[in-house]
Amino acid sequence: MISFYFIIKRLLKDFFKLIDDDEFRALFILTLLTLLSGSIFYSWSESISLFDAFYLSFITLTTIGYGDIYPVSTVGKIFTILYVIVGLGIISLFISKLASAEKARKISKKKKDQ
Repeated sequence: MISFYFIIKRLLKDFFKLIDDDEFRALFILTLLTLLSGSIFYSWSESISLFDAFYLSFITLTTIGYGDIYPVSTVGKIFTILYVIVGLGIISLFISKLASAEKARKISKKKKDQ
């Protein structure tokens, strides 16, 4: 559990360091807008709570896909196809940018230790 705490701490540290970067900030806003638009749509089309709709959006775009909540309407399924095509690229870039920051931090720490 303690290691999980340190991982989250490093992730947040990298996030706040990257937030000054214009490209990262734009990608972060685009990620939030994508999740928000999916949440609103799923809440409306599938008649589920906004929190469940956000959960559905998140697990869809991160390709976790537990299967506990899924679109059942035809319009929801069509939206999901388009949502994944567009949103998967956006969320992948966002996660990649965070991972790159962590990698760069490890490299700079290793150089500093030498």
